[in-house]
Amino acid sequence: MNTSTESSLTILRRQYLQLLEPQYMRWPDSTTLKAPTIQTWIFDNLFDAEQIAHPPPDRYRLRVLKMLIAKLEDAVNDPEDDEISDELMSTLALLLSSSLPSELASIQQKAYVTYSYSHFADDQSSGELPVTLLESRSVISSSGTTGLRTWEAALLLGAYLASSHGRQFVQNKRVFEVGAGTGMLSILCAKHLGASGVVATDGDEAVVDAINTNIFLNEHDSGESNRTVVHTAAVKWGYPIEASTFAEDYGMDVPDVVLGADVTYDKAVIPSLVSTLTEFFGLNSALQVLVAATIRNEQTFETFLNACRRNRFDLELVEFPLLPEHLQTGPFYPTSTPIQIWRITRPQPPVDLFAF
Repeated sequence: MNTSTESSLTILRRQYLQLLEPQYMRWPDSTTLKAPTIQTWIFDNLFDAEQIAHPPPDRYRLRVLKMLIAKLEDAVNDPEDDEISDELMSTLALLLSSSLPSELASIQQKAYVTYSYSHFADDQSSGELPVTLLESRSVISSSGTTGLRTWEAALLLGAYLASSHGRQFVQNKRVFEVGAGTGMLSILCAKHLGASGVVATDGDEAVVDAINTNIFLNEHDSGESNRTVVHTAAVKWGYPIEASTFAEDYGMDVPDVVLGADVTYDKAVIPSLVSTLTEFFGLNSALQVLVAATIRNEQTFETFLNACRRNRFDLELVEFPLLPEHLQTGPFYPTSTPIQIWRITRPQPPVDLFAF
């Protein structure tokens, strides 16, 4: 298998494990797809239940497999020479004969989703940084919260933190995430990016419980005894924060960096969020804050920026452009709506050399 084919299959597997809609998946060309070795690879890496620890739900597997079989049937020129894998056909028959939930019911159920980040080592060899989550595929869960799904801004911020430039904000640093949702960013920082301490917080107790489940999934996957522990807590914005809280409740000193993704979508919560950031700066004047936002409403996001300016925060738009969807190698996110990452700091007062 040549490097180009291996790369295209890796992307296909990442898209599949991220539960990307089948019509948006990047399939190999028909000549490659019908090769017996490629069909075997696809079965082993996408559909073999014994080899995949956290597979997608059966209805999604069926949809992808039906599309794959249709592509293989179109690619067959001579049925005697071009055969479709018995393993793939047997899996299709098994899924078709199963009693599967409706598509609507399937979307309402939680499912395993794996987000894979690309990593390039110093020797330029590539690696994979996976984070597996149990999350809701619906926009709003039955409990009325949007925090049980990973959103685009978190995926982009994760890609930035995994980059050579972004990793400096996390490596050997104490990380505190606000509005953590599924906990993907916190888990990424602890599992792969070398953070010395991580706290994932959300204002919803049910969401925090879900984060704990996701932490367990990834601790089990990693199998490392010296991994960074992710602490969790329910934190409401706008309340005072005591320095002693971190050591007593979170097992670490005050944070070096605060992360927030898609936490600025509601004007009503912006004053409380900025108040909480002010509290953090009071604990650590050298704090770095990274906020990623999908700009669905420019006026709402400008409200957040103006609140930061009123509190005399320094704002810097991070240069990390969106990759066109056909060039993304994981994680995968839509680019139809702008996503921005902002670095927020607070100027430190000048030292009076004559004060002593």
